Amino acid sequence: MNILLVGSKCRFLQLLTDKLDKEGHRVFLLTAEDKSVRTSKKIFETYHFAYDNPCIREVLEGVRPDVTVFMGAYDTGFLWGKGSSTASAYTSGLFQLLMNETAGNVGRFLYLSSEEVFGGEYTQDISCEENCAAYTVRAQAIAAGEELCRSYFNMGYETIVLRLDHLYGEPLTGAEARDICARMSVEGLETGEIRVNPHNRVALLHYSDAVEFLYAVITAKKMTYGVYQISSGETISVRSAAEFVAAELEGVKVVEDTGRERMEPVLSNQRFAEEFGIRIVHKPETEIGREAAYIRQHASSFVRTQSRKKGWSRFGERSREAVRAMIPFAENLLCFLPFFLLNNWMAGSAYFQNIDFYLLYVLLFAITYGQQQATFSSILAVAGYLAVQMYQRSGFDVVLDVNTYIWIAQLLILGLVIGYMRDRLHAVEEEERHEVDFLSRQVEDISDVNGSNVRIKEILSNQIVNQNDSFGKLYEITSSLDKYEPSEVLFYAAEVLAKLMDSQDVAIYTVANHSYARLFSATSPKARMLGNSIHYVQMEELYEKLREKKVFINKTMDERYPLMADAIYSEDEMQLILMVWGIPWERMTLGQANMLTVIGYLIQNAVVRANRYLSALEQQRYIHGTRILEADAFASLVKAYLNAREKKLTECALVVFEEGEISREEAAGVLSGMMRQSDYLGELSDGKMYALLANTSAEDAGMVVERFRSAGFPCRMKEEMEL
Repeated sequence: MNILLVGSKCRFLQLLTDKLDKEGHRVFLLTAEDKSVRTSKKIFETYHFAYDNPCIREVLEGVRPDVTVFMGAYDTGFLWGKGSSTASAYTSGLFQLLMNETAGNVGRFLYLSSEEVFGGEYTQDISCEENCAAYTVRAQAIAAGEELCRSYFNMGYETIVLRLDHLYGEPLTGAEARDICARMSVEGLETGEIRVNPHNRVALLHYSDAVEFLYAVITAKKMTYGVYQISSGETISVRSAAEFVAAELEGVKVVEDTGRERMEPVLSNQRFAEEFGIRIVHKPETEIGREAAYIRQHASSFVRTQSRKKGWSRFGERSREAVRAMIPFAENLLCFLPFFLLNNWMAGSAYFQNIDFYLLYVLLFAITYGQQQATFSSILAVAGYLAVQMYQRSGFDVVLDVNTYIWIAQLLILGLVIGYMRDRLHAVEEEERHEVDFLSRQVEDISDVNGSNVRIKEILSNQIVNQNDSFGKLYEITSSLDKYEPSEVLFYAAEVLAKLMDSQDVAIYTVANHSYARLFSATSPKARMLGNSIHYVQMEELYEKLREKKVFINKTMDERYPLMADAIYSEDEMQLILMVWGIPWERMTLGQANMLTVIGYLIQNAVVRANRYLSALEQQRYIHGTRILEADAFASLVKAYLNAREKKLTECALVVFEEGEISREEAAGVLSGMMRQSDYLGELSDGKMYALLANTSAEDAGMVVERFRSAGFPCRMKEEMEL
């Protein structure tokens, strides 16, 4: 499946990616982080866009995800310290994703929520139908996301809300260290004590367990409800959790404070357990200590150091900002002095007395800095003009002079109009620059999306054409079995299986009855480790999977079993068992299991054709009234076994019988009862009767020869040189 993960880099996302990749799914990532942030190599393609970017539609159309996982409450890319602005970006991004998802109908949408949406105090476990009671901005945004997903679910879309109850684990960054265990670890490192409410209890869910539960939801064929709660269902007292943390932190003590914490909610997992089951592997008793030890080892990334230096640095930063804001006013004031002196010096000059230096001064700052500085320079110019006039006349005369007001009006009008025009021109230029930048980013984003789609298309095309696990390659290789004789098909089926599964250790067993299977061919000594005959019914784990017509995967690496096995059925009867060893752990995935199933069906087709051919010629192959193969049929069979033995696909031995006192027909009846179902009797061109012992070494064949002789049938083994 194509899985699209939406979120920023964190430990939870990393574990989820590893799980999906191991199971053979193709993982894509949509993140708002910068392109400089390195992502996992297990991610097939990464898209760096804000969630409300218009290019999201092109991303979804290119990926066509079967399942989209929105990290939601566990997306570390949202900076909740900014409050309402972050909440707006969160909800708008989610809405954009949902709108494009549903418009393209590209698959299931999973929204990850948390217990934070319940801010009140509850006396019993909270059910899925309980209404949210969020108090903080972050919790309200998460709850609003739930309501948005539920509304789409009610409209018929598969948008599922998953509430994870008190998720915890080793965080990568301080932004991820939000769980109760991480908070206690940071508090202990900063203050030397952990203050807890001794009456409070909490149900903790580890990252790894949550990933397994989430994978079950991702691969589910159908979802019944729109809201599920995933919880461990096992509560632990907060004091006990604090003691586990304190045990890993030197010099930290636990202090009881009944009024310190709110009562932590506990989510009911009944609905999820009934549909998917709950199995907790990682227990708080061991995992809490590991998380605390990890935070202690990387304390510089999590502990917030608070000192007076920080306050002084904030004061210094604000002081620098104030100084930078005052620089234009200081420049204005300094430039005013030369113009003031020039105006006074040139007042009595015959050449310069008509030049208005104050007007030039105001126009200069209006053009350079805009309306604000034009106003300030106008005020300074008026003050300078009035000061000079008061040297020659009284202040009363200056105030009553109409020319004074005309000059001031002229100065203000020109300065303010030119300053306003300058500001407007700069605003238009800024808007145009922003628009050009926006369109350039759009073009760049579209180019990125197109480049990614082209690259994905080329990769998928190469997979279809060149990869060994493409259906074209599978059919091409398995169809090579058609060129072999019917008696040779199963021998070379082992070679085909080894080539397709990329393993040197492959065995094929034929089912003799409802409980035993006999080795027919194997490619290595390791593949023969189970022996020539197995009681497969007693191999409980393997038999249970094969009986359900599923592929057996040896996840526990039990040496008694192959690493993978599959059964071939014909009319609900088990006919063959394919066994594979020598597979790396990372390739023991659902994808490899599916490929083994497909290979089994293709091999089955070749085997069925061979068996039908042999059945049709059965009357012609045996001497009438006996189970002795005629010379041509037996020679072909012997040749097939000898060729397979040369390629080390099987072991065999040929026994020749001397003429005895009883007839050949009677001898064949007695000998058939002494031989296995996989052995054959037949004639060759010399007219003598032979026995072909399949999967029999020279040592074992010697024991069989002695048994024949003791029964009154003189015989000997055909030597290698004679064959």
